[in-house]
Amino acid sequence: MLVTYTRHSRKRMRWRKIDEADVDLVLTSPDRIEPSGEGRMNAYKVLGGRLWKVIYFQDLDAQKK
Repeated sequence: MLVTYTRHSRKRMRWRKIDEADVDLVLTSPDRIEPSGEGRMNAYKVLGGRLWKVIYFQDLDAQKK
């Protein structure tokens, strides 16, 4: 899965001391996925006793390229 981070997401990751490997782990093996709104999805996973939530948008057009 190709992941593109927004400026907002990178800022939040720095603030919360989260790296791309953690986000990748949540996205590749979530415990639960649910629709969010406006085409977004929420992926949840428990890591290190914490519940992680990653909000993402799947761009099907970008995957075709």
